[in-house]
Amino acid sequence: MSAQILKPEEYRIRAEPYYEAIGNEIEIFESAYRNKLAISLRGPTGCGKTRFMEYMAWRLKLPLITVSCHDDLTASDLIGRYLITDNQTVWVDGPLTTAVRTGAICYLDEIVEARADTTVVIHPLADDRRILPIEKLGELLLAHDSFCLTISYNPGYQSVLKDIKQSTRQRFVSLEFNYPAAELEQKIVENESGLDSGRSRQLVRFAQLTRNLKGAGLDEGASTRLLIHAGKLMLSGITPVDACASAVSQALTDDAEMIAAVNELCASVF
Repeated sequence: MSAQILKPEEYRIRAEPYYEAIGNEIEIFESAYRNKLAISLRGPTGCGKTRFMEYMAWRLKLPLITVSCHDDLTASDLIGRYLITDNQTVWVDGPLTTAVRTGAICYLDEIVEARADTTVVIHPLADDRRILPIEKLGELLLAHDSFCLTISYNPGYQSVLKDIKQSTRQRFVSLEFNYPAAELEQKIVENESGLDSGRSRQLVRFAQLTRNLKGAGLDEGASTRLLIHAGKLMLSGITPVDACASAVSQALTDDAEMIAAVNELCASVF
């Protein structure tokens, strides 16, 4: 007897997500998918990796099952486990198993946050075997023909303790993401926030200044996502300086001196 599992149709994206290509990432992803290759997305926080995945799931007409990885993520969280339901012990598929069985995209977001012993379970899925061993069921599950495994991570946050092993890295086709060129980023901010072109251009200029501080007090500069947040606040009547202080400066750091420095950059632009 099996418990109710995730329904892939609930994870199908019906409307086309807004996405602006920054290179040939769409063509490479489609080619990798057709060749049944696993794919990794590398890039800083808030540069559009998740939106890209939503767009590709819509474009390929596949359900998208996203798993946000964290330190406590176990192999059972991905594969599944036995649970007691109505006084019966039943097996419940995890999100990875559901995607493998039904032919969905399984997107493991920020894979470096997961425990090393957890990421090992994706190895046989990420090479030409495309199988998922389910030890508790004694089952060797062959991936559905349309199944796609994708991971993402931010190389800027990697350390000795949080790095992708070569045995994992070399199983994936890698797509490099970064912040868009200024004109394209301005277009994205305008579209996503509804802000006018003049102030959107100023936001992008402000972001570029903060990105120059990476490694000099900031781990990351302002992401496109943070600019959109600030743009939405500005559109609703918040002053640019206050909007950027709340949506950008305090999102980047807790250090009082750095917050003041970023706020000064904002004031110099606006």
